[in-house]
Amino acid sequence: MVTSVPLVKIPTPLGNKDRILAAIDMGTNSLHLVVVKIDPSLPAFTIIDRDKETVRLGDCGTQDNLKPEVMDRAIVTLERFQQIAKSANAEQIIAVATSAVREAPNGKEFLNRIAEELNLSVNLISGQEEARRIYLGVLSAMEFNNQPNIIIDIGGGSTELILGDSDTPRTLSSTKVGAVRLMKEFVTTDPISKSEFMYLQAYIRGLLERPTEELLANIKQGEKPRLVGTAGTIEALATINAYEKLGNIPIPLGGYQLSFAELEELVNKLRKLSISERLAILGMSERRAEIILAGALVLKEAMSLLKMKSVTVCESSLREGVIVDWMLNHGLIEDRLRFQSSIRQRNTLKIAQKYQVNLEYSERVACWALYLFDQTLGLLHEWGCEERELLWSAGILHNCGVYVSHSEHHKHSYYLIRNGELLGYSQIEIEVIANLARYHRKSLPKKKHDYYQNLPKKYQQVVSQLSALLRLAVALDRRQKGAIANVTCWLNKNQRQFHLWLRPADPKDNCALEFWSLEYKKEAFEKEFGLTLIANLETVPFYSNLITK
Repeated sequence: MVTSVPLVKIPTPLGNKDRILAAIDMGTNSLHLVVVKIDPSLPAFTIIDRDKETVRLGDCGTQDNLKPEVMDRAIVTLERFQQIAKSANAEQIIAVATSAVREAPNGKEFLNRIAEELNLSVNLISGQEEARRIYLGVLSAMEFNNQPNIIIDIGGGSTELILGDSDTPRTLSSTKVGAVRLMKEFVTTDPISKSEFMYLQAYIRGLLERPTEELLANIKQGEKPRLVGTAGTIEALATINAYEKLGNIPIPLGGYQLSFAELEELVNKLRKLSISERLAILGMSERRAEIILAGALVLKEAMSLLKMKSVTVCESSLREGVIVDWMLNHGLIEDRLRFQSSIRQRNTLKIAQKYQVNLEYSERVACWALYLFDQTLGLLHEWGCEERELLWSAGILHNCGVYVSHSEHHKHSYYLIRNGELLGYSQIEIEVIANLARYHRKSLPKKKHDYYQNLPKKYQQVVSQLSALLRLAVALDRRQKGAIANVTCWLNKNQRQFHLWLRPADPKDNCALEFWSLEYKKEAFEKEFGLTLIANLETVPFYSNLITK
């Protein structure tokens, strides 16, 4: 029975052999590399190398485009990161891009250039997805003891605020207040003038009010969360404070506490100094001196709104979260992070419920799609677990556009999925899911369609081939009642025919509407794979597996 097909095939664990993995975080201010050795038997990872370059992707040019010289610097840095990863025998490099690339009109063009020149695939992630992975990074480095913790990550282009307690995060937010962005848009004086300082402070507070209110609303009565701070700004502030208070930097810096009173004193000091004068402060780096005041103000206003008396430093953040997410997706983590391994499935179903999708029906369609995917693997396509999971999500959500209107609902599905904040997926993966849903009916993928044409060539092929399978899956449940109990696939290579033998749930049912729908929807399949599709009621002995002839 097709209903026995699992919704998501869990990846096979990698065994007990140590694995080397590299992660790159392309932030608005800096590019970071971390290379780790994963011990699957624990499971845990150890950092064996790291590198950083302040590239300033967020220092945009006209119309907020990434500057050519900045992109060139980034390419050179990424090439160096690749060499470091290669020398460490890393089996894979996972790269993510955040705020600056996400918002730049030429951001995707830049990522395509990276792919062409360096053969490096960079995942563009949403603000909420960035926050989720930051949460994973912090959770892997600090013990929460099932108590609520507030996490703040102040980057160059955005600030992430997260509330979690070792379980699914209660709130995830990403706000466009970052140290590079703020200095570029609002500061023209050096040292900063009183009027610019007051305006900057008010602007930051105004943007942080909504996410902090949402976060506070999710704290239960009697709970007293700890504030945890990650990323360069907070580490720099803690380092400066440690030099002033202790005369040295604690090693590790993780766990160091900076009080609100100490932060206020530091902000008042920094606002009176020019950039060159800030460079004389122990612990201050040259590129950090330019943006430290804006970052310190973000932390100060966030702590004030959250009524926090201190912040505890955590040295793990997004790049470590990228590693943890990879381990989860490869079945390596079975401890307190295990709940996260189903993040994609749970969020897909959450979006489905939001748009009142008929889950009983959509799960049947998703099952049929996966069944056809598995039966044709190695014969008609070579896609793996990642693409299979995208197909499952598209199968669940393909009909969500009906929530807007039945007319042209496939197009509505595209926009709802595209803007639905599907956690666990990169921006390009969300785009693929949305395109698969878009092409489950009506027009086939065409180059004149912008949302299809803008996909990298590999993903265009994924959409073309898997949407053809999704169309057949939809046809197999045309009446949305589970009329087909089982399907046998038979590929006749000599005659270029693909046979589907359908067994109805009710022996008296001729499934005429399903046959009609298959005939109507088979064009995409036949065109994509160069086969003739022939569907029949099962009147021959049942084939348990795909047979090639």
